[in-house]
Amino acid sequence: MKPIFVSAILLLSLIVSRAEMKSAIPLWPDGAPGALGTNATDIPTLTPYFPDATNATGAAMVICPGGGYAHLAPHEGNDYALWLNQQGVTCFVLKYRLGSSGYHHPAMLNDAARAVRLVRAHAAAWNIDTQRVGIMGSSAGGHLAATLMTHFDAGDTNAIDVIERQSSRPDLGILCYAVISMGEFAHKGSHDNLLGKNPSPELVNLLSNELQVTTNTPPCFLWTTFEDKTVPMENTMLFAEALRKNQVPFALHIYQKGGHGMGLKDKPPFANPHPWANECLFWLKEEKFVN
Repeated sequence: MKPIFVSAILLLSLIVSRAEMKSAIPLWPDGAPGALGTNATDIPTLTPYFPDATNATGAAMVICPGGGYAHLAPHEGNDYALWLNQQGVTCFVLKYRLGSSGYHHPAMLNDAARAVRLVRAHAAAWNIDTQRVGIMGSSAGGHLAATLMTHFDAGDTNAIDVIERQSSRPDLGILCYAVISMGEFAHKGSHDNLLGKNPSPELVNLLSNELQVTTNTPPCFLWTTFEDKTVPMENTMLFAEALRKNQVPFALHIYQKGGHGMGLKDKPPFANPHPWANECLFWLKEEKFVN
């Protein structure tokens, strides 16, 4: 390993201490591949949220807020992280690059993959089990999470950058009213921001994640609502059907009431969240992410 990369890793470890639990960490200290500039919108980051040490389970969750690949919804990042902290899960809210800032695929996927790799690379310092690193996303963030769940790789064992040696495969996924397809049931804003307005049929199929599920796709918790008019429930149903066909374990919840983007439908300290939250915790217990 070249000394410059050793120094970068050591410096990153020092920056990301528990005392600075909400300081955003650049995914690439020297700039993201394909960056269009050096503004904040060009710098993807992870913001860590550590649970109380007495409650920590060793599991971690990378959280991808929604926003149609045009912006990032705070309640689908910060609030989820605080809620999962209560359950002992260490969380990392991802600020990924957006179509509204001139980016298209694969910039977003590269950011999500790098985030999972970075968490695994620092697992010892952060008391995280490298085999319990999940990904969670809502709406377009759910599409990004599902994209990583179906487009991961094992890492490059020969990479000079030790972070790139880590697998980007999440150990499980949580998809909240997620955009899944770029076809018939696509959310137009997410489609255009991610792929551009006239993508090739091959690119549309590649990013229609219901078509990319394999037996190696990780287990998944999915939920949506009948009343969601922004991202039709067919997105979630198509992904669940693909998981079933490939014998991938999943839990599926479709609620009658509720519009798009509701998140937990509660604020800290989350005394009365939407029922999906308790259903998700039950599933996370089964997956040994929470106690």
